[in-house]
Amino acid sequence: MRCPKCTSLEDKVIDSRIGKEGNTIRRRRECLECGNRFTTTESLVRDGMVVVKRDDRREEFDREKLFHAVRAACHKRPVDAEQITMLVEDVIDAVEAQYESEIPSSAIGEGVMQRLRNLDQVAYVRFASVYKEFRDVTEFVDEISSLGKKVPKE
Repeated sequence: MRCPKCTSLEDKVIDSRIGKEGNTIRRRRECLECGNRFTTTESLVRDGMVVVKRDDRREEFDREKLFHAVRAACHKRPVDAEQITMLVEDVIDAVEAQYESEIPSSAIGEGVMQRLRNLDQVAYVRFASVYKEFRDVTEFVDEISSLGKKVPKE
């Protein structure tokens, strides 16, 4: 691993910890050249997943794209990065369990909305407004009104 301070490739691992869900490993490292300490995270590489878009286009699944979309919905909300990561991993695990190699984008979007609804309702409305392509204010009002109704937990 390249040191972010001096760019040396020589380091040693000081500490390793498994993430809460068991699908990531956090490693604390120390550069042998300059002594700088830094953290790296290893995660499972999910090969072969293809997302089927609304218009039937297919593209390779991009975890970072999903993470950025959820992070944008949670911008300036009391949701920390770990909660976002957990939400994304939970959605990925759920769709992988339900589908083989081709995953409909709707399954990903619905999974995110379901979890955001329980996590932060403002972030939910932000995400839903883009995902559902709201065209006018009445669609916003309808969606916000639906938040008051009971939603079954997973």
